[in-house]
Amino acid sequence: MTAPDVKPWLFIIEPYLGESLSHFLGRFRRANHLSPAGLGNLAGIGAVVARWERFHFNPRPSQKELEAIAFVVEVDADRLAQMLSPAGVGMQHEPIRLCGACYGENPYHRIEWQYKSVWKCDRHQLKLLAKCPNCQAPFKMPALWEDGYCHRCRMLFAEMAKQQKS
Repeated sequence: MTAPDVKPWLFIIEPYLGESLSHFLGRFRRANHLSPAGLGNLAGIGAVVARWERFHFNPRPSQKELEAIAFVVEVDADRLAQMLSPAGVGMQHEPIRLCGACYGENPYHRIEWQYKSVWKCDRHQLKLLAKCPNCQAPFKMPALWEDGYCHRCRMLFAEMAKQQKS
């Protein structure tokens, strides 16, 4: 008797408008108790997921890789491509940046915060933060943002807006 070919069931997570691929993949992995390697293995693309979560997109994810991840996360590959920087727009993978005011309104990391050409939030006209204003700890990669606060001093990202400069 052969075992039936059973597709693993997964909790499906909807991406937010403007969300970074790093943050989305982290939310998906946590909901499904997967490591970056586990998600990559499910998609058949190996360890590349860990690189993407750190904004290392050189080489840029191929259409084939995006389609493989899209099949697992059940999000269209074109929608996943929108979570990357547009062609020709430079990415800054360190430091991780955020707008506390935006995060307070909608708690997720925006891809445009990592563009090299962006240094302030165009919605709130506040300078993006590159470290916790309370303890000066650099932010962890967005894939690890589970509770929306500094990993060292536990200051809420939303509370950091009060200390952002215009």
